[in-house]
Amino acid sequence: MSILQRPFGARGAADPRARALAALAAEVREFVKALLSPGRLIEEVEQMRALHLAAIRVEPSNAARAAWLRSRASRIGLR
Repeated sequence: MSILQRPFGARGAADPRARALAALAAEVREFVKALLSPGRLIEEVEQMRALHLAAIRVEPSNAARAAWLRSRASRIGLR
């Protein structure tokens, strides 16, 4: 199929090596950001720990709330 016959915006079968290198570059970029600003990383870990401790405290009385707290803790680094 020629480039003129492809739909606009379609990349076709992109080179797997190019995708892997792009993913690796994104991971390295995030790692360098974490190294350059350790305070933010430490703050996120402290927030996660606080949420997990709260989940442990409420687990006996409210399992659904504990699950929600753990779910929230697991998403902190994804912002």
